[in-house]
Parts: sequence; C-alpha cells; structure tokens
Amino acid sequence: MKTQVCIIGGGPSGLMLSQLLHLKGIDTVVLEKHSREYVLGRIRAGVLEHGFAELMREAQCGERMDREGEIHDGFYIAHDGQLDRVDLKKYSGGSSVVVYGQTELTRDLYEARDRMQGKVIHNVEDVALHDIDGKAPYVTYRDGDEIVRIDCDYIIGADGFHGPSRKAIPRSVLKEHEKVYPFGWLGVLSRTKPVSPELIYAKHPRGFALCSLRSQVLSRYYIQVPLTDSVEDWPDAAFWAELKARLPQEVADRMETGPSIEKSIAPLRSFVAEPMRYGNLFLAGDAAHIVPPTGARGLNSAASDIYYLYHAMVDHYLNGDDTGLETYSQKALARVWKAQRFSWWMTMLMHSFPDAISYDQRLQQTDLDYLFSSDKALGSLAENYVGLPF
Repeated sequence: MKTQVCIIGGGPSGLMLSQLLHLKGIDTVVLEKHSREYVLGRIRAGVLEHGFAELMREAQCGERMDREGEIHDGFYIAHDGQLDRVDLKKYSGGSSVVVYGQTELTRDLYEARDRMQGKVIHNVEDVALHDIDGKAPYVTYRDGDEIVRIDCDYIIGADGFHGPSRKAIPRSVLKEHEKVYPFGWLGVLSRTKPVSPELIYAKHPRGFALCSLRSQVLSRYYIQVPLTDSVEDWPDAAFWAELKARLPQEVADRMETGPSIEKSIAPLRSFVAEPMRYGNLFLAGDAAHIVPPTGARGLNSAASDIYYLYHAMVDHYLNGDDTGLETYSQKALARVWKAQRFSWWMTMLMHSFPDAISYDQRLQQTDLDYLFSSDKALGSLAENYVGLPF
C-alpha cells in the first residue's frame, strides 16, 4: 500500500487531519489500534475553543456542532461559598467557546471520512515505524498473520501517550518534561439536567469540583480524589453528597441527581516531548503533550498541532514550500507551552494539595482574590480559555 501521509491514530486529531488533507487532494491512510466502537465509547472533554470550532467548519464537519453545540460566553468560579462569573466575551474581546462532546465530534469526523471514502483502518496490531529519518519512510502493521506495509512520504504520530510514534524517536534526541499531580478527577456522566447553563469550577477545602454538561439533558460532573481511590470507593450516593458539599449552597440545592451512566477516575499530569518532528515523523496531540483538564486545553492543543500540520502539508504538496514543515516543531511547541502554563496555573489555583503548607494556601487565596480584583487578570484568563491565536 502507498500513500502520501500515513496517520497513526484514529482519534479526533488523526481524523481531522485526514479530512482536511483529503479536501485538498492529499492522500492519507489512518491506522487505529481499536475498533470504531471503542473510540466512540471514550468520554472526553467537550469545551472547544474558537479556533477549533473554525477548523471543524473548514473540515466540513461543523454542521451538527453548530446546530447542537452550546455557545458559552462565560463560566463561574465558586469559592468561599460564592459564585463569581468570568465573562469570556467581555474580557477576551468578543470570543466564546463551544460545549460539544468529544464523542459527538469524533462521530462527525468519522461520518465525514465515510462520505469521502477515506481510508481508516481499525484494529491494527503491532504498528511499527521504519526509516523515519531516511528518504523512504514506511509503516507496518499486523493484520492476523499478515504483515502489511504502507509506504509514504510522511508519518503523523497522533496515537496518544502510549502509542509507538514517540517511542520511535531516538532517546538521544527526545527530551521529555513531566509533572505528575498527587490527585485525580472522578468523573460521572448522568442523564440529568445540568445544574448551571455555564460551567462551574469550584475551589473548596475538601477539594476541587467541576460542573459541566454535554447537553441540556446530559451532565458531566467531576470531583478531585486521591490517586489511591478507585471507582468502587464511590457509589453514586457518595459521589453526589461529596459534590454538593463542595458547591455553594444555592447550587447544591438545585442540583438534580440520578444514576451514573459512566464513571471513571483520571490521574492528572503535565507532559511535553521535544522535538515534535524527527525526520519524516511529526507528533501531534497526546503523543507529544498532555495537560491537566482544568483549563480545557487538551483537545484544543491537539487542534493547533493539526492546524500547523495541515497548512504545512498543503504548502509542501501544492506550493512546493517546506517552511511550514521545517518550522512545525518550533511553532507547535511555542503554543503547547503556553497551554501548559495556563493548565498548570488553573490546576494550582483550584485544587487542594495534600502537602500544602499555610504559606502555599495563603498565596493560592491571594491569587484568587487578585483575579477578581483586576480586569487585566480576568482578561488573561479569558484570552487563554477561549484560545490563543494559531
């Protein structure tokens, strides 16, 4: 098999790049380790920055997002028993975010690839990258007893933190930066009316909480828990009680509860791999960087990678200009590190740290007080939340 661009990873990043390149006449093959049903079963973030929404529209996949997505002009921060609203539109100069579940977004991308008869191959095993720093890169995978080879010009590693792409870069070249946080997020999805039309981030001595939503009848809630906890430690009744305890009384009183339809615990980490290009291999999304979900930057950071790769590939194939390919890693990492800083700051601001001393706690409180006393501080928060320019 031969293609121009082989994309490893059939999540939203890989599918979006494949779709965008196809629209420009550039041939791609997408390899995905899991089944489509498995990919669509993953529950992930649902806050899309302005630039991501525009990219979906350019990929001709934004119709349902525009019809069903929730436009949010702000969100709330709950602290000290009160609610303060961050007016995104006011403080960012007119931008907003779209709340639209990653599952639905991925479904839209799959349907678009189906309509265009795009090559997306599922359930591939033993994916390996070859000659990535040579003139003839190729990818192999196992299909039953057969080894299939795909010759290509470029390989895109959009295969997540545990995929083979990043591991194919020599250890002497790759530099990894990581910070692991001493807690996780217990998330619950329930078929209940959201407690608020906009997200509520809650800072409380018992721990962080987040009230989010997927639609007007589907809610997504989170609470900070120790890494030693398991889902079995949190029956539904215990979860709802703890969530309410971390919210202002006025919010807790109006919360609708119900059986969980999905429940999981996600550990929090910050991670960046440098460089994001080695030879003819380009990393994108979780393969190169991970952020805590506090600032809603994970999927959006991946989208900026795809934006840069898309334009770089178009310039290469259609205009004979390799500038975008040559500067991809530098350009992508500059934005990645800004997303890292924002996610780290939001995480440090909103969570309770088990080893925090009184000095740390007072600084945290002072940071929160300053935020709501300064239009410039709110402007910085809003600018980062709606998404920095590509």
